[in-house]
Amino acid sequence: MARTPRKNKSGAFREVTPVLDGIANIYRCDKSGLNWQFRMFVRHDNKDFKCSLRTKDLESAIAKARTLAIKLSHQVERGILIFGQTLDELVAEYIEYRQTDVINGDITKERLGTIRSQLRNMTNIKGGDIKLSELDRDCMYDYQQERKLQSPGVVDVTIRNEQATINAMIQYAYRKGNIHFEKLNFKKIRIRKDDVGVRSTFTLPEYDQLIVAMRSYVAKKNCPDDDERFERLMIRDYILIASNTYLRVGEQRQLTFGDIDGFETHYDDNEKQVQLVNFTVRAETSKVRQTRKMITRGAEYFIRLKKRTEFTEPHHLLFSLNGVVPLDARKWQRHWDYLMNEIGIPNHKERKLSFYSLRHFGITMRVMANVSLIDLSKLAGTSVTHIENTYLKYSEAQKRTAALKNFSINADGTINEL
Repeated sequence: MARTPRKNKSGAFREVTPVLDGIANIYRCDKSGLNWQFRMFVRHDNKDFKCSLRTKDLESAIAKARTLAIKLSHQVERGILIFGQTLDELVAEYIEYRQTDVINGDITKERLGTIRSQLRNMTNIKGGDIKLSELDRDCMYDYQQERKLQSPGVVDVTIRNEQATINAMIQYAYRKGNIHFEKLNFKKIRIRKDDVGVRSTFTLPEYDQLIVAMRSYVAKKNCPDDDERFERLMIRDYILIASNTYLRVGEQRQLTFGDIDGFETHYDDNEKQVQLVNFTVRAETSKVRQTRKMITRGAEYFIRLKKRTEFTEPHHLLFSLNGVVPLDARKWQRHWDYLMNEIGIPNHKERKLSFYSLRHFGITMRVMANVSLIDLSKLAGTSVTHIENTYLKYSEAQKRTAALKNFSINADGTINEL
């Protein structure tokens, strides 16, 4: 039975009801808006555990309080710290800690985003509300199996990279004294050599279809308004620049007009006039944290981007509606999904075809055109070994298509414009 409602010295209404023979209490008062509150003294931590039961009904409050009191009692018996840090709290703290690495230029914003995504996958499996005191070295031993149940298409290389990120966070928690072991034990993942570095990309016919689809997509008659057309034209030029310059997504989306060093006009072996663009990939935007100077085809795409926008100061972003804020991720995805469906690849997500695939396609085409791997590695900001392991793996069908096709790509591997 609830005690008789009474007022305290300040005149505030207060009502208290014991639960489980006084192990815990529920109470309500004016300040709580008459919602029942829960309170239980935890001897191990020498403090009260309090929370709202979010109900004004006494019977419902008692039932909730009994369940909560029993749960807390069992946790205390198992030695779990009631007020200890949760996995979600550790992830949030670690992400904030790694933010300083972005500020100091040690990692890119995109890398931090990857870390955040990797840790989110982990908490989705393990549960973010679990206390660190409940974890042990082997609690994620079967992470590979659990991860594949969560996302059947995920590859072992991705899982292994996630495990490395998870253990980096665990080591951080260990140094802070928040956990009693230095790393988690994961079941060893054996990566076959053929699985390392495989990249999703387009076939030549698919890329040709994409070029054709973009012509229709950006046509004024097919755009509902000028703002939508501006976005579509930006997406089109982004795709063409990505395919011609080997830039990573993070590098390209952070390009500013100040990064463009100039344009050159030359003639190729067929006496055809060719425009080249000189630009800089800054170390702070590069995955490999190195500045590199670029000279590539595709100057016309940069030029028309600049002509279409009023935001052309050196600090203004190329791929932005106002030169300052990057185009929203949902808008990128909306345009991409439309184009993929338009060219008949509704399963592009299963094939993992994304804006990243454009870099892979551009590099692949140049490898197939026998461009020097040393030259290509310098332009792409990667190693010759990585190119050999990643981009020299074609199916027989791809090789046959490449051999028979009347290329819409020049002899030096560059891709023709729209």
